[in-house]
Amino acid sequence: MVFFHGRCAYLIACKHILYVKFSFSLTIYLITDLSNNGGVQAWTYTSSTRPSRKWIEASQWCQKNSARLVPIQSQEETDFLNNLLPYNPKYYWIGIRREDGVWTWDGTGKKVPEEDQNWSPMEPDNITSQDCVEIYIKRGESTGKWNNENCEKRKGTICYKASCLQDSCSAHADCVEKVGNYTCQCHPGFQGPRCEEAIACKPLLDPGQGFQHCFHPHGPNRFNSSCNFHCKLGFHLEGAPRLLCQASGHWNNPVPLCRGISVIVLSSTYLLLSISAQECPGLNQTHIGAGSISCSPPAVPYCYNSTCEVRCDEGYQANGPNQLRCDDTGRWSASLPTCRIKKCPPILFPFPGNMTCVDTLEPFSFGSCCNFTCQEGYALMRETTMSCLASGKWNGSAPTCAVVQCSKLEAPHNASIQCDNPLGEHSYGSTCIVQCDEGFDLIGTNRIECSSQGQWSSGLPICRVKKCNPIELSRGFLSCSDPNGPFTFGSVCTATCEKGFLLNGTVSTECSSLGLWSADIPQCLGKESKNVVF
Repeated sequence: MVFFHGRCAYLIACKHILYVKFSFSLTIYLITDLSNNGGVQAWTYTSSTRPSRKWIEASQWCQKNSARLVPIQSQEETDFLNNLLPYNPKYYWIGIRREDGVWTWDGTGKKVPEEDQNWSPMEPDNITSQDCVEIYIKRGESTGKWNNENCEKRKGTICYKASCLQDSCSAHADCVEKVGNYTCQCHPGFQGPRCEEAIACKPLLDPGQGFQHCFHPHGPNRFNSSCNFHCKLGFHLEGAPRLLCQASGHWNNPVPLCRGISVIVLSSTYLLLSISAQECPGLNQTHIGAGSISCSPPAVPYCYNSTCEVRCDEGYQANGPNQLRCDDTGRWSASLPTCRIKKCPPILFPFPGNMTCVDTLEPFSFGSCCNFTCQEGYALMRETTMSCLASGKWNGSAPTCAVVQCSKLEAPHNASIQCDNPLGEHSYGSTCIVQCDEGFDLIGTNRIECSSQGQWSSGLPICRVKKCNPIELSRGFLSCSDPNGPFTFGSVCTATCEKGFLLNGTVSTECSSLGLWSADIPQCLGKESKNVVF
């Protein structure tokens, strides 16, 4: 039934209400009764031909109206739109675009499956920049087909609001849009309107003389349930040890069996029970290396409950459990270890030391012996040799090299001393220079050096005071101050004549640092002498 009012037309069907606006845009509302899904949901299309838009403008226009460019996911949807949309010579943009060479749906970024692609013949082409998709509406044989176009061209726009909501389907399904409806496409192993129910497999029975442990992520005996089977002691498992409930509702293998006890009838009176427990494989003695293996089986070698112990030679240790037990499945409780030589911690012996090691097998291992020496001028502190013991420890601590020390020097009397100490005060390589004070002569070597033996190259020199020639005064007296000894550097002598005599010359004279008097020696002359100088 169709009603016209002004420039608008109304099309009313039994369960569908279609609203068509012919002026600038076309809006189609399709309302479907979905009472089975708990109410009414709607899938709404909006189209526009004026103004024409670039692809990105069309996508943005749809988003402003809380919608998306239509993705076209089925032939049903294509036919529906072709019947209702008006012909537009520029055709319509749809929500598909090529990104990094892959055709993807607008908004989700998901790849468009090849089976959902509906290209026109000879399309899509590889012309540069033709990365957006248009749909032909009312174009003869090409109706409903796709063509890739330049995204900058202007075309009509088709928007849609999906009926799929976040909680429309369970997490085990994909929500697929349909015209006026949606459906939940279940993932493998799930069923039901919202794909919430995992498909069930038949319950499993325990095998005779065995038991099972199961894990049920989606409920007992349902899809992805797994069961591990075990046999009692003395029995071994025949068949798959682990069963999995498949998406088909069947287990991937039959329930395994536990084999072990057989009955042999000897007569009507006697029965012989035979326990055929699985034997474990033989153990290779040579695999152990530097060690031995001893076993104590209860019946025959390497049968159920046989135990074996690996003993390593001195200085060796097992690289795994050294005790093994044969279980009821015919397997050893652990792999056979090997005896590996014990190692001591690596030794770091830095400069100025030298280390030389002799190793039996590997560096720093049992039996390794290391000798230590120091370079010239250095002395070894602690032992010169270390050995790696059977315990994996060294028999001592690593030594160090300390610089050789010479005795401490004190400056000689009347002298000073200056030292150069490249390795520490008064140590190997130290050089000292002795310098006498003014007025003293150095006796010995003024330069001494500390040797690698901790001895100075020579003894300290001495500083001897300078001496002046002794002086005497006839007919007079000398009064001298001698700080360093008679008539030596610093001595000052004053002359005094006897009564009746006069001093001829300087009253005082001093012994200089050169060993010379500062003035000539005076004389005492009689007063009546004609040689008196005034």
